[in-house]
Amino acid sequence: MSDQRPAPQGEQPRSEPEIILPGDRDRWQEGRARAWLFGGQQGSHRIYVTRLGPFSTFLLIAAAGLATALLLIVLLGAFLLWIPIVGLVIAIAIVSGLLRRYFQRLG
Repeated sequence: MSDQRPAPQGEQPRSEPEIILPGDRDRWQEGRARAWLFGGQQGSHRIYVTRLGPFSTFLLIAAAGLATALLLIVLLGAFLLWIPIVGLVIAIAIVSGLLRRYFQRLG
C-alpha cells in the first residue's frame, strides 16, 4: 500500500520551478537581494538573510549566554523556594507524629 496519493488531473502547479545552470548562478544572484517573500492571509512578509560578522556573532553568543543564565537563575530560584516548604512539611509531619503518640498515651 502506498502513502502517496495520485495528483488530481485538473490541478496545475502554482508556480514553475526556476532552473539555474551552474555557470549562471553568480550572475543570477548579482542583481537580487537575498530575500524571500511569503504570501499569507494578512499580506506578504519579507525575510532578509545576511551573513554575520565577528561582532554580530559575539553579540548573538552573548545574548544566548545571557538567556541561558537567566533561565538557570529562574530554575535555581524555584528549586531554592521549595527547600523551606519541604522542610516545613517534614517538620509538621514530625510534630504531628509526636503529638499523636503523646495523645495516644493519654487516651
